[in-house]
Amino acid sequence: MPICSDIQKIIENNLDEILALRNTKQLKEDNSFVSKGDLLCEKLVKDYLAALPEDIYLISEEKNNDDFNFKTHPKVVVIDPIDGTENFVSGLKEWGIGVSIYENEKHIESMIGLPELGLYIKTGDKFPEFESRIYGISSSLLKEDLLNLEEGFEYRIIGCSMYNMYNVITGSFAMFQNPKGANAWDILPGLNLALENGCQIEVENKKYNGEFLYPNKKYRFKVKH
Repeated sequence: MPICSDIQKIIENNLDEILALRNTKQLKEDNSFVSKGDLLCEKLVKDYLAALPEDIYLISEEKNNDDFNFKTHPKVVVIDPIDGTENFVSGLKEWGIGVSIYENEKHIESMIGLPELGLYIKTGDKFPEFESRIYGISSSLLKEDLLNLEEGFEYRIIGCSMYNMYNVITGSFAMFQNPKGANAWDILPGLNLALENGCQIEVENKKYNGEFLYPNKKYRFKVKH
């Protein structure tokens, strides 16, 4: 069942309504923003999954995921409904949606979407690749974190993990790293698509091989094209 393709069509078909909600930001306890656009994206995916004939558990940034385990929920869809909400509510086009699907802890398929840019990568896709000297780095890093980065030719800070992952997978970035840590929904789609396309990946200083990353924990990582 092509869940990622279906979610892509749902987002594309509702993009105008999503964009109309970018001025509805609210501050969360962690000082980040959530908008009604985030919540609409999540609802669209949630409603789609609920209509499927099989039982699928949804893990999302905007819900409580404490009760999840594979014994009671063998199939799970992990989504970041809008990654880069700060960009989204500020009128920037560099925001994305991430989807990653696992069954019994085995990766099934993933997707990165950059809807306002019209760019998507899904499991099995082929695309042109570039050679770059640019290193992408996370916008969550502090000054001392930046000073400890390994030497690079040039750096880019965009503020959207899906955008950064898209770029390192396609070769527009030579590397993307976050030595401070990111949530599972921020990185699972990109890690699995990067793995499929031959990138070198480390999570918590260990080689990544497609393992499921549980929510409510942050993971340090590095992806090299």
